[in-house]
Amino acid sequence: MGAGAPYPLYSAYSILNSLKMVPLLLFYAFSVLVQGYNAELTLHPKTQFLFPEGKSLVLPEPSDYFSSQLVSTPLPTNSFFQNFVLKNGDQPEYIQPYLIRSTNSSISVSYPSQNITSDFIEQIFRPDLTISASKNPKPNQRHVISSYSDLSVTLDLPSSNLRFFLVRGSPYLTFAVNGNTSISISTVDPIRKLSCDSSFTKYTIRLRNRQTWILYASAPIHLTDNVSTIKSGGFSGVIRIALLADSDSQFEKILDKCSLTYPVSGSAILGSFALKYKWDVKGAGKLLMLAHPLHRRLLSKADASVTVLEDVKYSSMDGELVGVIGDTWDLEAESIPVSWHSIKGLNKKSIPEIIRALGNDVKTLNASNISATSSYFYGKLVARAARLALIAEEVSYPKITPVVVQFLKDMIEPWLNGTFGANGFFYDKKWGGLVTKHGLNDTTGDFGFGIYNDHHFHLGYYIYGISVLTRFDPAWGKQYKSQAYSLVEDYTNLGPKENQHYTRLRCFDLWKLHSWAAGLTEFPFGRNQESTSEAINAYYSAALMGSAYGDADLVSVGSTLAAFEIQSAQTWWHVKGDNEIYAPRFVKNNKVVGILWSRKRDSILWFAPAERKDIRLGIQVLPILPITEVVFSDFDYVKELVKWALTSVPKNRTEEGWKGFVYALEAIYKQKQALNKVRDLSSHDDGNSLSNLLWWIHSRK
Repeated sequence: MGAGAPYPLYSAYSILNSLKMVPLLLFYAFSVLVQGYNAELTLHPKTQFLFPEGKSLVLPEPSDYFSSQLVSTPLPTNSFFQNFVLKNGDQPEYIQPYLIRSTNSSISVSYPSQNITSDFIEQIFRPDLTISASKNPKPNQRHVISSYSDLSVTLDLPSSNLRFFLVRGSPYLTFAVNGNTSISISTVDPIRKLSCDSSFTKYTIRLRNRQTWILYASAPIHLTDNVSTIKSGGFSGVIRIALLADSDSQFEKILDKCSLTYPVSGSAILGSFALKYKWDVKGAGKLLMLAHPLHRRLLSKADASVTVLEDVKYSSMDGELVGVIGDTWDLEAESIPVSWHSIKGLNKKSIPEIIRALGNDVKTLNASNISATSSYFYGKLVARAARLALIAEEVSYPKITPVVVQFLKDMIEPWLNGTFGANGFFYDKKWGGLVTKHGLNDTTGDFGFGIYNDHHFHLGYYIYGISVLTRFDPAWGKQYKSQAYSLVEDYTNLGPKENQHYTRLRCFDLWKLHSWAAGLTEFPFGRNQESTSEAINAYYSAALMGSAYGDADLVSVGSTLAAFEIQSAQTWWHVKGDNEIYAPRFVKNNKVVGILWSRKRDSILWFAPAERKDIRLGIQVLPILPITEVVFSDFDYVKELVKWALTSVPKNRTEEGWKGFVYALEAIYKQKQALNKVRDLSSHDDGNSLSNLLWWIHSRK
């Protein structure tokens, strides 16, 4: 699948492998032709391998919050509602456009303002409205998650007879009231005026803070107010509450018109570089939802089933949310090349220098001398070596291939067959996924892998190594295929039909269109992710594994998720000078986000201060791969980013590792200068090598 080069650089082995890919590509093209561009992707059934069961002493109990019928299935560990099922379950979650908090058998809704500095942007939770039952015999009873989907979660307050349909992107908070229950709505700010229409099914709530909320009821309801509390008589039915974000009368008319149609859940159907949203809708009329900036770019222009309402706008941490009418959306991502080799090819004159570097880098490969036992750092060493084999293949230098192949076998096999005594993979039945030996008794072991943190980061490196090893030794790949698929499906599984042992797309958020790294840890600002490039590597590597095994569906799943992850990185992590999503004060000081939270943008990293701009750049670049060229395809932005990062590159030689990533991007527009800087480096990041940096720079055209 390597892209063509201006020179005949491929060995006979490489050409043979390329020919082997032709039937796979023809089959994939035929599948798209027959099933259609938006056909739902499914992975081929396989014999499912499970690693030995591990008994964790640190994982929380899912039965505390999930309903009994859900507990018996693999559960989400990186979802948009994760805070609702951790500890007391009372930390807010951002369900656009509102922050939602559940506590003491009540639900609070907040239309958040932002605290903006040059170093971070964060949402401020302020419970604008708090909804509960007026008389609750068990006010401290926990909520229950009775169902969830890609785009929604249903949260029950059993002792209150209330069920909340929390659907992402809905401008209305919708809930069902059962048992002729009296409800109470309390406010932080005093109520300035409560008024209703003649049918008693629409109420307008005006607060002293100048907010106006509109309440719609499916049947007449009688409300009374007293300073900061609204109470009702007994009621059964559906209530919807929406913030009137604009005082224009047309805005209110749209909310009125669409108030009768409400979603109770929403699903996302993954296709080839495409995604279809489909909501389960109740009531008559048209469904009003809100789209974030990336949705708007990806909405198919040929999709006549939706209408974009440019004048219906809500503010958001992720940029302006705009109204869309329609109960199905079709999103189309830009396709990306999944190539083993450089996309544009190498200059023939550069090959001798790359070969010399390969010879030196291969001399360092000795599995018996590896001291790393962390699943993360060990995986990076595996992927680093695998890059050497592919670079050697591209420059027609097969001499080193047997050494790299043997090293990869010595490194990977102990993790697949359970003989690496210092660590290893285990299967956790409680939540349904992989954990490591280090993580069974320690929440911080392997950077939290045992509590489902960073799974795609760690496993992506192993999958890359397995893919390359299978490419060079298909017999080995066949021998370990079941274990390999068990690893990749921990984070790419599409559902129980494909693999009943893992949750659906563990890390990938089908609404935000990028991954979350934080697992079963409660965070005030929700889920987070630091390195988009490592997330991209995870899905890119899955596509390569599909290529190595002749699995067209896995190629498509991996490449499609990688494409969405790339476009999300470019939208929310890459901060261009003309950025309109974030406040000018933040944009002026930052060219890339450090940690992106559900409801915060931070300039710091988990392991470095904001001042280390070179490291902030590096964590969004590593590992350097052919796909990196797609991630950083905006020439002007790359110049901005590198100029900004160079101001913090250390001048001493004790911190050389991160410099290579800055120089790698500098090579996009200053190839010769960057090349000289790379040649002068005395050391490299443990996941990088001089061979890889030279390969990258010499593939700039």
